[in-house]
Amino acid sequence: MWVPARSPAHPGDREPLTADERRSVRLVQTFGTFGSLMLAFGSLGAGAAPVLNPVNTLPVLRIFARIPTVSLALAFIGMIMLIVGWLLLGRFARPSRKRIVGRGELHRTLLLWIAPLVVIPPIFTRDPYVYLGQSEVLTRGMDPYEVGPEALGNDDPLVVGVANIWRDTPAPYGPLFLRIGSWITGITGEHVSGGILLFRLLTLVGLGVVVWVLPRLADRFGVPPSTALWLGVANPLVLFHIVGGAHNDALGIGLMLLGLEVGLRRLPYRVRGDSPPPLVNGEIGFIVAGAAIITVAATIKLHAIVALGFFGVMIARRWYGSIKDLLKAGSGMLVICAVVMTAVTYGVGLDYGWVNGLSTPTKLWNWIAPTAEIGQLGGVLGVTLGLGNHTAGIIAVLAILSYLAAGAITVKFLWDSLHWRYRPMIGLGVSVGAFMFLHVAMQPWWLLWAIIPLAASAGTSRFRVLATGMSVVLAVLIPPNGSPFDGRLYTLPQAYFAGGLVVLGALALLWWRAPAVLFARTDPDDLLHPQASTIGRRHRRHSTGPVSAGPATAGAEHAPEASGAAPRDTTPRNRP
Repeated sequence: MWVPARSPAHPGDREPLTADERRSVRLVQTFGTFGSLMLAFGSLGAGAAPVLNPVNTLPVLRIFARIPTVSLALAFIGMIMLIVGWLLLGRFARPSRKRIVGRGELHRTLLLWIAPLVVIPPIFTRDPYVYLGQSEVLTRGMDPYEVGPEALGNDDPLVVGVANIWRDTPAPYGPLFLRIGSWITGITGEHVSGGILLFRLLTLVGLGVVVWVLPRLADRFGVPPSTALWLGVANPLVLFHIVGGAHNDALGIGLMLLGLEVGLRRLPYRVRGDSPPPLVNGEIGFIVAGAAIITVAATIKLHAIVALGFFGVMIARRWYGSIKDLLKAGSGMLVICAVVMTAVTYGVGLDYGWVNGLSTPTKLWNWIAPTAEIGQLGGVLGVTLGLGNHTAGIIAVLAILSYLAAGAITVKFLWDSLHWRYRPMIGLGVSVGAFMFLHVAMQPWWLLWAIIPLAASAGTSRFRVLATGMSVVLAVLIPPNGSPFDGRLYTLPQAYFAGGLVVLGALALLWWRAPAVLFARTDPDDLLHPQASTIGRRHRRHSTGPVSAGPATAGAEHAPEASGAAPRDTTPRNRP
């Protein structure tokens, strides 16, 4: 049986929240908003401020730069309040609930939590200064893939904020991003704060694309849009690193998801085993447009190119799902990618020298990266045993092995997705996540390349709980200024202890004022399926046909023809 690319929503899938639940959501919104304000004020003294900090000239606000420990405590209070608020909001975004928070409330929450972070200095990173320096290199007619920002002169206002490790390195970013950056520096000149603000606005454009497209992809894959927005956009990693850190990942992820949505727009859902119908009008055009947009995303950050493989699997499954179909779809993706990549690269005035810059991040051995930590442990062991310090060699070998492992994981999920064992979107999230997690310079926000696609497709407990746990842990690993405080490590425990006491008081106040439903351990009467953790698995074992478009439950990600909920309507939804 074949159905259109989109089928109408089932009326009555969700009931409106009760009065106590609505009041709980508003309290959580307020709680998180106060947290965002605390983080914003704390960033004035504990963020990655410019060397020539304009805050020092502002009455009242300049006091935060003179009390870094207090500012760090404020930032930590804000971080924990936002994380707690996000987790509490997630109680009303679970796909197994009969009453779920609406998209309007989530949009309002996002606006409240993001607004205080728009005009602050960068936090958790100094990468925006690298963007400025490398973009200015291109603005002045030099090749940013041959020289680093130091070519501008170390006393240049756009260079003084760049970390020493990145001053002489070629740019690791795609040509389109650097050309956009050159337009920004062409507008702002040597005004560092103005350049940072425009880069953050560019980030918000990318985030806006994610907000628009993520619910549509989630609806396509049988996940409640509110669940996807909660996990993929209201996530603390997005607030801290995408908004606060102004990273360009938001633009790359947004374009990647947009390409998938456009490409799937006319792609009908096929029940496994059915014979495919003839191509519908415009289907090839949407497929080409979707692949082209994904390729454009790869000219921002190359990671997006992995999506072309899984998009090819979706197309192959739209046909007969054979190896021949996969090769045909993959060949089409390769041709489109080559044409668009070349057109963009040379169209912005650069060449394929940008490929050389892809190895630049490996200069940094990040302490939170498992590969780097294992390599450094091996180096310490070698010194201890009198074999010499071979840390660099060990990490170089581990980096190659890690890429091979991530490649093997990608091939496995491509194969499993082709044979209907996993949804291709889940395969995309896991595969890109493997490349990010195993990189020697792994950063917390890199995992959003995995978490956001999973938010659109994994409505079940296993992947969603894993993504939630990773988000919480990674959100607290890096201090707001993105550095170890120049050896003053005692600053961290002092600030975190003081901040922790304040957060405990805020939680006590919230517990006192909130309705009981906010902190209730269980609410069986409100669950769509009280035993949601087992229904999906049991249904997957015994069902041979499509089920309803209701919320997904555990195990449903393995059965693309099933959304995982108990049968309500036999009309399947589009899940390529």
